[in-house]
Amino acid sequence: MSEVKGGINRNLALELLRVTEAGALAAAPLQGRGNKMAADARAVEAIRAALADVDMRGTIVIGEGEKDEAPMLYFGEEIGNGLEPEVDVAVDPIEGTSLTASGLPGAISVVALAERGSMFTTHVHYMQKLVVGRRARGVIDLEMPVEWNLRRIAKAEGLPAQELTVVVLERDRNKEIVAQIRDVGARIKLISAGDVAGALEAALETRFGIHCMMGSGGATEGVLAACAIKTIGGDMQAKLFFKDKDERELAVKEGHQPDRVLCIDDLCSGDDIFFAATGITSGELLHGVRYEDVYAYTQSMVLRSTSGTMRIVDAYHPIDKLRAKGASGSLRPSWPSAGCCPRRRRLRHSSRRRSWRSRSWSVSR
Repeated sequence: MSEVKGGINRNLALELLRVTEAGALAAAPLQGRGNKMAADARAVEAIRAALADVDMRGTIVIGEGEKDEAPMLYFGEEIGNGLEPEVDVAVDPIEGTSLTASGLPGAISVVALAERGSMFTTHVHYMQKLVVGRRARGVIDLEMPVEWNLRRIAKAEGLPAQELTVVVLERDRNKEIVAQIRDVGARIKLISAGDVAGALEAALETRFGIHCMMGSGGATEGVLAACAIKTIGGDMQAKLFFKDKDERELAVKEGHQPDRVLCIDDLCSGDDIFFAATGITSGELLHGVRYEDVYAYTQSMVLRSTSGTMRIVDAYHPIDKLRAKGASGSLRPSWPSAGCCPRRRRLRHSSRRRSWRSRSWSVSR
């Protein structure tokens, strides 16, 4: 077994890749069909089945909801085959269900894990977030004004503040932050959903040209994002965002200080973190599932904090084998059969027959 001294088996990274691929492949036939609930249900079922085979004693700390609301992947559910290690598991079978249902870019399937007891958990729905990449690590303060933060980020990036690009979730509650960013003169990329992907784009500033993320979004997505950001050496701060007095009281009952600024180590204190995501619909972060002759193509990202490595994995899954496993579902009866035309027979002998290929970057921390 490939072990890091004092850490988790590094082969779990590949296992998590298979998990998110399963979720993406299950949801993909419902792209653009207008039924986000059905797409989510298929992804949940596929991911739960894949997680059940992973060598771990996992506990869902970020999942689909309470046990009486979510029959699978609910908070506190034990997952895995029962072997060591003991880990916290955060999962979002479809981050961007509305994107999937509408056939819009940027939906992904996401899983993260870390040492047991290391992930922040809450039933409060939203949190305010501030995310930056490695260059601006350590210069942000969520309690300071937007302008103060943007000028500090700009200095760390070596840019005028007007040249920054800030990603913000397009919601009414974020209108004030949008106005403050515009007062500074920075560019804004508004996203309709998918704030885990948005946070990753901000943390990988040299790859996407986005320098930070601001505004409020989902609390569960915030923890998932923190796991990913920590693996690649970015920085993040967050604060619980309350819709009403009841939510503030809920946070107190959970043992949280309602107005406390949460640093990245508060959101995920683990030192051995794994994160995987697979594209469902094509976006800037990852390509989505597409069907190419006899294959279903997926693109995934796998991150691991111990090595600081980011892998982008392109995989080709034979459609006949997916159909045999039931991953194809019943909504894609037009999937081709292998070897049904000369061009497809030629492809069987081409370089594209490789089942996967990957690119890796080691991230300096």
